[in-house]
Amino acid sequence: MLIIIVAAVVGLALAGGGAFLLLGKKKKAAAEGEEAQADEEKPAAHADPKAPPVFVPLEPFVVNLQPENGEQYLQVVLSFRVADTHTGDQIKLLMPEIRHRILMLLSGKKASEIANPEGREALAAEIRTEANTSLGYEPPKKKKKGADHDEGGPIVSVLFTSFIVQ
Repeated sequence: MLIIIVAAVVGLALAGGGAFLLLGKKKKAAAEGEEAQADEEKPAAHADPKAPPVFVPLEPFVVNLQPENGEQYLQVVLSFRVADTHTGDQIKLLMPEIRHRILMLLSGKKASEIANPEGREALAAEIRTEANTSLGYEPPKKKKKGADHDEGGPIVSVLFTSFIVQ
């Protein structure tokens, strides 16, 4: 009788230990699956070269520039090239904040700063940084010497479709 009781206790202990190990593996696999899913939800940093490009046009901006030689204003129309359609949807949801940031940036410029192609390229990079920040992307802190403005982010590039300074 004692042998049967000892065998039953050992059997229950083994069954409980096996169940504990199996449940622990399932929890670990579920946690890894959630981490992988969270990684997939992060915005892509670069556009997929195989996919067709995704562009998000913005309404025109008209701002007064900082005074230099009398009153001047800037009228600009631009589009964002984005990494994917999901990013395009995010931009549409955050459009008021993005437009605000761009308006503040543009209104702080002088006509002489954006009169040449280099100035416009620098402005495009600044707009891209502001818009990516609105989307929650933090650019890398350190920049390599000689590196161009390609710091990643869901907005791949800023394209001017109209640029008028008067």
